Amino acid sequence: MRSPTRIPSPESSHPHTGSPGVHYRNPYEELAELADPYDPDDPLGLGLTSDDDDDADLGGRRDKPAASGSGDDGERWSPPNHRRSSRRRRGRFRAVPRTAKAVIGLVVLALLLVLADRCAVMYAERKAEQELQKKLNLATAPNVTIHGFPFLTQVLGKDLQQVDIAVPDVAADRVSLAEVRAQAQDIRIVGDLPSSFRGATVGRMKGDVLLSFEDLSRELGASQVRFQALGPSSVRADGKLPVAGRQVSLHAQAHIRRQGDRGISTSVTDMRLDIPGIATYRPGPEPRPGLYLHKKAAKQISEDSEKAQALLSIPSVAEKLGVSPTEAGQALNDERKLDEITGSPRFVPALLAVNLVQAANDHPQLARKLGIDPTVAAALARMKVPELTNKLELSFQLPEKAKGIRLANIGVSPEGIRADLAGAGLNFGKTR
Repeated sequence: MRSPTRIPSPESSHPHTGSPGVHYRNPYEELAELADPYDPDDPLGLGLTSDDDDDADLGGRRDKPAASGSGDDGERWSPPNHRRSSRRRRGRFRAVPRTAKAVIGLVVLALLLVLADRCAVMYAERKAEQELQKKLNLATAPNVTIHGFPFLTQVLGKDLQQVDIAVPDVAADRVSLAEVRAQAQDIRIVGDLPSSFRGATVGRMKGDVLLSFEDLSRELGASQVRFQALGPSSVRADGKLPVAGRQVSLHAQAHIRRQGDRGISTSVTDMRLDIPGIATYRPGPEPRPGLYLHKKAAKQISEDSEKAQALLSIPSVAEKLGVSPTEAGQALNDERKLDEITGSPRFVPALLAVNLVQAANDHPQLARKLGIDPTVAAALARMKVPELTNKLELSFQLPEKAKGIRLANIGVSPEGIRADLAGAGLNFGKTR
């Protein structure tokens, strides 16, 4: 900062007097004397300094630049040389030890070999899926997974460690297997993978098959019967069955057993067809089928005088109820006698044991009074056990081309019927 300038005291002047010795001063000159001295480096007088002054404060004023276009060192400016930086980078790479370079090269080579090995595996798996679908006449291509690393060395030795195969939707007799899974080990290849594969010999194989309840319901029950697990070796079937234009409820049990080493069969028991709320038809092993009232319907009949008299009016039915002809005749004309018979603790149990097939066929009016459609009752009586059980058979056989494979450990799971697969020394395709 500049030190303040002292302002001289003004001389007395009398501009309008013409006194001698008195000098007249211009007032603008007085104002000019009050201003700071002119500084060419600060023409506005704001106290600002140039960059050169700042540098001068740090170490003295810098020399004036040389000729236009010159640098601080006096050399002429030129654009940066990028080739020099690339040479610098190459120089840095030359500084990497040879051992590190070799390690990097080996890592890159190993990655390339692994990539090539995995690509070869995927190609071989796809070719194997196509060949299996073709040779086994499969509707859907299987899923093949080849294990072991490296794969290329196995190919050269024509010996695979392990191959997993999953085949969905395999046709097996009347039904289809939802899934077949197999694990093959010690596989000897015949031919050259993957181009000229002719066959293979499997040392050992294990797996399992699933016959799903969903497929059974669709293929056997025509979407009207549902199958579910009932026990470790039993299946329960529930659904609807059309009989004489009416829907009756179907209930049965199927017990699973192995048929030889390659098949599964069932035996159907406890089959019944229900007329909802009225009666149950049981085909059973009896000489003739049976139509029996539900307990609720039997209690209603014991409380309904008109229905009870209709039953007692048929001698064969009254006899099965343990009512003599004399008592039956009295009950038809005496309400108190009828109440005595129907109110007996033995009446409802006896009525539940009466087979109404013949009575419904011979006396249609009686069937109608009891709430039974005589047409439905006649149609049920004509149904034979083989006809019904055929609708619920769960048997199947392994495909003929899957020779050497055996079924074992058959059981029922929540998903369906499962069985283990086992085999050894299996040949696929041409092995010579």
